[in-house]
Amino acid sequence: MRNLYYLAIEGAIGVGKTSLAELLADHLDARLILEKFEENPFLPDFYTDPDRYAFQTQLFFLLSRYRQQQDLRQTDVFHKLFITDYMFVKDRLFASLNLDEKEMSLYDSVAKMLERNVLNPDLVIYLQADTDRLMQRITWRERDFEKGISKDYIDALNQVYNEFFFSYQESPLLIINTNDIDFVHNEKDLEEVIRYIRQPVSGTKFFNPATNL
Repeated sequence: MRNLYYLAIEGAIGVGKTSLAELLADHLDARLILEKFEENPFLPDFYTDPDRYAFQTQLFFLLSRYRQQQDLRQTDVFHKLFITDYMFVKDRLFASLNLDEKEMSLYDSVAKMLERNVLNPDLVIYLQADTDRLMQRITWRERDFEKGISKDYIDALNQVYNEFFFSYQESPLLIINTNDIDFVHNEKDLEEVIRYIRQPVSGTKFFNPATNL
């Protein structure tokens, strides 16, 4: 992982961002910064009434993630690598899907001011999966507030992510197809992913592991 200071993992809900971030931090002796979605008091209400609670939910996430991102500017003498299970731009992707035109205009004015002080990752890992696979994983983890998530919402979110990363050029990008792997429960799958991540990345690279399930 030479010349890497900040590695960010992204992907739609249920794809395994946090799990991979935790595993990589352990294997690479990195400092881990996780998205604190459970601290958002509006999130459960959003999934039951998105039209009413979308703006409050997005604004809370935006400011919370901004505070976390400022930690990346602080030197850590014990770790040479930071790993996060999100990118700051993630919130804008959700906002584009969840907010109406007026709300998005107000959100955009706040986000632009904050984005000036946010670091770009040295490497982005985009975990990709089909909508059916994401819904399956969401069901498996049994989070109460996620029980109201519809397949249509996850499908729309998946499309937003794919469109964004199709043209992403701000930093080196590694896209991993996770449909047929389980790096949480299958050690061989995890080793294969880590081995690929350790390879130098410039531009965009695609990794489609053979199924080990």
